[in-house]
Amino acid sequence: MRWLLKRGWMYAAMVAVSAFALFPVYWVVITSLKPRSEIYTRTPDLWPSDPQWDQYPRVLGEGHVGRALLNSLIVASGTMVICLLVSAGAAYVLARYRVRITRILLILVLMTQMFPLVVLVIPLFVTMRKAGLLGTYWSLIITYLAFSVPLAIWVMRGFVLSIPEELEHAARIDGATRIGAMWRVVLPLAAPGLAVTAVLSFLEGWKEFLLALTFINDEDRKTVPLVLQSFVGRGDTDWGAVMATSVLYTLPVAIVFVLARKHLMTARTAGAVKG
Repeated sequence: MRWLLKRGWMYAAMVAVSAFALFPVYWVVITSLKPRSEIYTRTPDLWPSDPQWDQYPRVLGEGHVGRALLNSLIVASGTMVICLLVSAGAAYVLARYRVRITRILLILVLMTQMFPLVVLVIPLFVTMRKAGLLGTYWSLIITYLAFSVPLAIWVMRGFVLSIPEELEHAARIDGATRIGAMWRVVLPLAAPGLAVTAVLSFLEGWKEFLLALTFINDEDRKTVPLVLQSFVGRGDTDWGAVMATSVLYTLPVAIVFVLARKHLMTARTAGAVKG
């Protein structure tokens, strides 16, 4: 009986925490289905009396959210792919080639995370303007890489260090080159680290607002955060469009987490074991 009571409190706590975390998501979804009269009512309803789906085609068409989603997907995917390639190679070198300056290089890599974004906006703007990249996808991708690659290198280096070097030696004895051993042995075993890096770099390019606002002026190149801001006015806010856009904005992130969930759980378990 005592065991059952203890388990009951645990499950009750889990349900309470889950409800607390998921209720905002639920509220965003149902608000996107409410007519304007129900959104501004004094007594909020937990379910719309007449669910309406017209907000979604409206924001995808008139609100240019469809194009913005494509822009955000291009920027986030480009950031993720390049970050994976650069960080995996750099992490492998820093993990396997032990030279005197390795520690210095790691400290320098980590120091790039010490500068707040606000301090770097103007220097980055000047740099992109002189390079002729303002208003392009590359201005965002390159800048996001500057913030995501250092952290990704540290994450990936920890996973590479956990892989025994004897496996690489065996592959090289079988005729594999150094790069071949890294590609066929190390990276598959470091898949959880690659998944963590992919998610972090994708989110860096997907959620960022300030740099996109500074670099992008063309309506056809704006990302979702910029379009989402356009629904918020000084006198009135189109909450139906805001909520519908928020739902569409969240779906790709949820899909990325679902696709990477197996490797993310493996990485979490490995971290717990090491700890």
